[in-house]
Formats: sequence, structure tokens, C-alpha cells
Amino acid sequence: MSFRRSQVAIAALFCFLGFQYGTWVSRVPYLKSHLDLSTVEVGLLLLAPGIGATVSFPLVARLMKQLGSRLLCITSAIALLVILAALSVAPNFAVAIVVLFLDGILIACLNVAMNAQGADLETRFERNTMAKLHAVFSGGTFGAALLASAVTSFNGKLPIHFLIAGVLLVAMLAVSWTGLLPASSPSPADTAGATDATPSAKRRWAIPSMVVLGLGIAMIFSELTEGAMNDWSALYLRDVTHAATSVTPLGIATVSAMMVLARLFADRWRAKWGDKRVVLAGTVLATVGLGGALLAGGWLPALIGFACVGLGMAAVAPCIYVAAAKHGPDALALVAATGTAGLLVGPPIIGFVAGASSLVWGMTVVVVAIVLVFISVTRIQLGAASPAEESAAEVAETEVAV
Repeated sequence: MSFRRSQVAIAALFCFLGFQYGTWVSRVPYLKSHLDLSTVEVGLLLLAPGIGATVSFPLVARLMKQLGSRLLCITSAIALLVILAALSVAPNFAVAIVVLFLDGILIACLNVAMNAQGADLETRFERNTMAKLHAVFSGGTFGAALLASAVTSFNGKLPIHFLIAGVLLVAMLAVSWTGLLPASSPSPADTAGATDATPSAKRRWAIPSMVVLGLGIAMIFSELTEGAMNDWSALYLRDVTHAATSVTPLGIATVSAMMVLARLFADRWRAKWGDKRVVLAGTVLATVGLGGALLAGGWLPALIGFACVGLGMAAVAPCIYVAAAKHGPDALALVAATGTAGLLVGPPIIGFVAGASSLVWGMTVVVVAIVLVFISVTRIQLGAASPAEESAAEVAETEVAV
């Protein structure tokens, strides 16, 4: 199977997940009015998939071992189609929250499996592609928002919207059906690297190694940053910089656009400089950009700072997923779960800090989170060495030999 065929198949799954998520999220206002939900109930509804994804780690790890990434991709994608159909006819709040809790579990399954496919693709063909795959995910979410806008302009009924979305999702799944990579057995090194515990063939649970814990910590704060930008950038522009109403939506638009743009080119950067250098340079850019924007004040510095965050943090999650996949399915599932936890707890923490002081201090928490990503990555091996690093190592070895 060619690299391009598998890349397109895996990219279709990334687009599938982004599109499925964006489809139901875009109709939250409809669900609120249709099910007669209070603001608190809407908050619980949005929290349900995050909780489902966070607690799913043991299940996802087990399914990855039993089914393999290819079969888990297909089965979880089919189940997500069923979830979308069930949500379109949910009669009340209780049913809707159960459906979205299950949605979170299935999202975690597909997220881990498709990232395992992406990491395997890079390993088999020795070509970087993970950043582009994550860009496709963002494109899927954006496409879902456009479809929701178009459908609601003509017919606001949820079953019709989700039926159209379902047809498109089936088409994406069909593209990926025959192009996914077959399961590959982890190497002994990968299995050993995932734990610090004594090896045992019958052991079900193992203590994550310091490297895997470091990857998990980096992922928590990376996803906290991305979630915070999505949830608080518009409010920062409105309440702190007093920007015009037409400017406030540009916060999330700036972050999203820069992140997609950077992910389209990040694989080249990874090949040239190595994953670790790309992540460290990106976190420095994001820290300086956002920190400077908070100190300067004003909506224009804020947009520049948000752009720096989008550009700087774009490659962080893809690189961490690749590194985690090298330590086996348990490590990948754990890191994915910690990332979801970061998305889940990050925005409320910032809201708490903002309520106790101001949103400027709340956004300062984001700066601290980015710094913690930098510190975590400096202490772990991330990706293969870049050509420049390999050349330096060869020169050093030659000098020693001489």
C-alpha cells in the first residue's frame, strides 16, 4: 500500500472526527431550546463528552490491544454515526447527556486509534505527516460549522441536518475503509519503554514511565492552552480590550487560522529541525507573543499574541502523539486522556481565576501553562533527531575518534 493512499485514508478519519464533533456542537443552541434546557444543563451537556473521554482510558487501551488501531478506527467511526442519529431524536435532557457521554468515549477510541495510524504511517515510510493530519481535523470542524450555517438558513430541523451530515460522514468513512494500515506488533523496546515496572506477560496494569508521564503533562497544558484560546479569546477582546463587536470573533478565528496554516507546514519543520526543536521554539513564540500582548493591552496586540499562540502551539499535540505512540497503545491512550482532561479543566480554571481577580490574570494562567509545556519537553526525548543534530553527532564522534 502506498504512502499517499494510506495518508488520504487516515486524513479522512481525522476529517471525520472533526466534522462529527463540529456538527453537534454547532447545534447546541437548538438543543437548548428544543429540550428546554437551563444554562446549567447546557454546561453539563457540554461537560458529558469530556468526562466520557477522560474516564475511557482503561477501555481504550484494552480495545487497542484486542482490536488493533485499524479495526478500532472503523468500529468507533460507525458507532459515532449511530450517536449522531440518536442525538437528533433525543427526547429529553437525560437521554441527551447519556448519548453525549457515550460520544466522548467513542471520540477517545477514534482519537487514539487514528493517531496510532498516523504515527505508524510516519514510522513505516519515514515521512512526517502528523501535523497535516491534525490540520485536516481542524478543517473538518470548520466544514461542519459551514454546513450547519447553510442548513439552518433553509431548514432548522435537527434530524434533517444530521441526516445530511451523516451522508457526508459515510463518504469520509468509505474513503478510509480500504486504505488504513494493518496492525503492527509493538517492538520489545516500545513495550519496555512504556513502563518502569517489572515485565510480566500476565500483568494488566503498569506504572507509566517518567517519559510517558512527561508527555502526559505536556499534553495537559498544551490542550489547556488550546481550549482556553477557544473559550476565552472573544471575551478577553470584549471585556478587557473593549474591542468593537465586529472584532471580538476574530480572536478564535485568528488562533484557528494560524494553527491550521502552521500545521500544513509543520511536518517540513519537523523533518528539518526535529520535533523537539520545533516544539520548544513554538512554545517560546507563544509565551513571548501572549505575554507581550497581556502587558501591552489593546485589541491589536491581543490579536498578534493570539496569532503567536496559534502558530507556536500548532505542532505540539501532533509531536506528542507521535512520541507517545512509540511507547505502545497504553501510553498513547493515557496521553490522549490527559489531553482531554486539559481541555476539560482548563477553561473552568481560567474562569475561576478571572472571577477572583481579572481576565488578564486568567489569561496569565495560559502563559504559565505554555511555559510548563516547554519545561516538560526539555526533560524528555521527543521525536527522532533532525539532520542537523545527526550531523553534529557525527562530527563529535569523528573528533573523539581522532
